[in-house]
Amino acid sequence: MNAESDTIGLASSRFGRTRSRIIPVGPTTTDAVIGRLVDGRYEITRRIARGGMATVYHAVDRRLDREVAVKIMHAHLAESDDFVARFRREARAAARLSHPNVVGVYDQGLWHESFYLTMEYVEGEDLRARLRREGTLSLGEALAITENVCEALAAAHRRDLVHRDIKPENVMIDTEGVVKVADFGLARAISDATAITTGTVLGTVAYLAPELVTRVTAATPAVDVYATGILLYEMITGTQPFTGDLPINVAMQHVNADVPAASDEVGGLPTELDELIAALTARDPAERLPDGGAALALVRRARDTLDDATLAMRAIPPTDETQGTPSGNHTAPLSRKVSSGTVALPAAGIEPDQTESARAAGRRRGRGRVVSTVLLVLLVAVGAIAGWYFLAGPGAFITMPAAVGLPSGQAVQLLDEAGLDPQVTQRHDDVVPADEVIETVPAPGADARRGGRVSVVVSQGVLMLAMPDLMAGTAEEAVASLKTEGFPDPEIAESYHESIPAGGLISALVDGVQVAPGTEYDHRTVVALDVSLGREPVEVPDVIGRSQADAEAALIEAGLVAQYGEPEYSETVAEGSVIRQTPAAPDPESEENFRLYRGDTVTLVLSLGMPYVEVPDLFGAASADAERAVRDAGLVPDPTYYWEGVLDTVRFQNPGAGTMVRKGSTVAYTVL
Repeated sequence: MNAESDTIGLASSRFGRTRSRIIPVGPTTTDAVIGRLVDGRYEITRRIARGGMATVYHAVDRRLDREVAVKIMHAHLAESDDFVARFRREARAAARLSHPNVVGVYDQGLWHESFYLTMEYVEGEDLRARLRREGTLSLGEALAITENVCEALAAAHRRDLVHRDIKPENVMIDTEGVVKVADFGLARAISDATAITTGTVLGTVAYLAPELVTRVTAATPAVDVYATGILLYEMITGTQPFTGDLPINVAMQHVNADVPAASDEVGGLPTELDELIAALTARDPAERLPDGGAALALVRRARDTLDDATLAMRAIPPTDETQGTPSGNHTAPLSRKVSSGTVALPAAGIEPDQTESARAAGRRRGRGRVVSTVLLVLLVAVGAIAGWYFLAGPGAFITMPAAVGLPSGQAVQLLDEAGLDPQVTQRHDDVVPADEVIETVPAPGADARRGGRVSVVVSQGVLMLAMPDLMAGTAEEAVASLKTEGFPDPEIAESYHESIPAGGLISALVDGVQVAPGTEYDHRTVVALDVSLGREPVEVPDVIGRSQADAEAALIEAGLVAQYGEPEYSETVAEGSVIRQTPAAPDPESEENFRLYRGDTVTLVLSLGMPYVEVPDLFGAASADAERAVRDAGLVPDPTYYWEGVLDTVRFQNPGAGTMVRKGSTVAYTVL
């Protein structure tokens, strides 16, 4: 493959086809489309590949000035109204799928009676080219590519988008090593249209899930998981598990035989790889991993169990059969009857052979041409009968009407008129108004079997719940009641309260309004609970020595109330100031400090000032005796001497003897 064909526009994608394959085209190929402007926007610069359903071109988007890959369907496909509807629907679905491991779909339209699709242009090659060049991949690289494919499938399956044609040609690897999956939705559009017009179902037979071979069935995500398992087997061993001279032989092997253990082809392969491939390729869809998400988890778990040395292991690429048979430790030759092309199978499906001899035959590589010819004749007959059933009979499919968003009665009438059997269920919805259809299964625009049952889910509106009596118990009981009734966790604040004990509820509010027990509220309502911490502890201030006014102000500020005991005289505290308080202010060095709460009282004892004492009688006393008597009484002597006190006798005093005065007062007396 030359450099021009390795560039992916290859990565644009490959459609299913009956006899033709997409063929890479070199830069010298002439084409009337080259140089044209598709839809007034996409300038075609060169042809990359061509196939039975479409031709892929490299182009430049003039509007956004970027490289793109343009896939132009062959004109005959546009003649089918069914294909037109499916192509548009599947292209829109694929365009909504955005993931690093998915080739992006940008645009779609009709140009010169041909449908086209504009996709991300990826520099690189597809996995088929890689396998042709290298034969096999290391276990680590094979698991990494499988993981990226599963990541793409998981994203698609979450959107109910099934690929239906996973194969190496649709797995792209860009020049940076990034893996991208191409052709989401397009395989379904072409396959469905072919089934309608020709009575056949298209598929790449080497990767086709058994349930798609045996019967016409809606492709589930499990068919992509099966194909991914075959892909992993091929990357590890260098060959496909089932090969044969005719596609129908390969298809029957998928139906009647389990995928063989890869360790049968590659000696020394870890059992974890055999178990992984078996889980991905179980014949019964019920036993297979259901979707890309589940497959992704198992691939990662299997990879994590292997050490670096094991992950670096790589099978010896298969040798050409003309050069000898590989040993038991080698993979089977890749060139040995590989079945990678797309084939057409009868739309009615193939009945799996349940006999032991048939299962044994399915495990053998190849069937006789005579047996195959007879089988094909039988299949054509079955296909003709099935064609009537599925195209004109009761098994025919119709497009599901758009009932979502309609009132339930109108939706049921619409589905009845379309020949469907609507089964109505109800559920609450936070967005869709009551009595309006939330969803239908199948979804609007999808295929529905004529006369078949379809599910219609009708909204009951927002779920309303009765508010329990929250104030009847503790905060813990209120939280439990809300949870039991189905309300979300409440917002909880804590506050001190003078009368409600700790753990009790102060209030339960919704939008600032106290809730009413028994009233219905939106189930998403968040109740604000104010939980009591009990009484608020406060620190007692030290007010000793402060005036009455100052002491009261300090206590009020601390949240306490002053009360008074009997006032007392004090020789050290000024009159009207606090002598002592009960309880006292906290002592940092004491462990017996009394704890008060807001609103408690503190008893204050105020000072009456200095105590009163009686003035002694000094008359006739000598000066020394007089001074001593005054001082002993707690008073201050103030003598006056006349004639130098020659007689040394007290004659006058003020205040007079017996007078009650404040201690520390001055007593004046005269000494003669």
